[in-house]
Amino acid sequence: METKRNVMLYIAMSLDGYIAKPNDDLSFLSIVEHSDEDYGYSDFIREVDTILLGRKTYDWVMTQVAEFPNANIETYVITRTPRASTGQVNFYSGDLRELVSTLKNRNGKNIFIDGGAEIVNELLKAKLIDAFYISIIPILLGEGIRLFKDGRPEQKLVLVKEKQFDSGLAQLVYKIASD
Repeated sequence: METKRNVMLYIAMSLDGYIAKPNDDLSFLSIVEHSDEDYGYSDFIREVDTILLGRKTYDWVMTQVAEFPNANIETYVITRTPRASTGQVNFYSGDLRELVSTLKNRNGKNIFIDGGAEIVNELLKAKLIDAFYISIIPILLGEGIRLFKDGRPEQKLVLVKEKQFDSGLAQLVYKIASD
């Protein structure tokens, strides 16, 4: 049975809309880290067989761990500088919209957009994101890298799930409204 592959953004941001502090600093995420809570990530990732992320996000992840955490999942690191693939991790320097359209037309599970803001906003301009899993971290950063930039088309959303956690994190799940 064929099912439609959805492109799903799963990301955390401050209450004032930043996904990183200046200099790509993600340290604010630690205020909600709890060893016994993954905020639904393990359930989410089971429904995914492809990951897209930016090179800066990938480089940051690799400073935190010895091996890419989802090395068993087909991954595309979007970069301007071609690099050789490593296992399931492919460095892609072609047209992002073309890649996502090709992936959506393949059979498989969902496609996970893991950041960063440049990729998210390029896909928003092309109206290629189907669902948004936004975890709101209870902090106002005041500056940094905004998740949503100006210059994208208006898109109506429908709230399909909300959950709050003891850490103060609130997770909102939106899907694109059907016209």
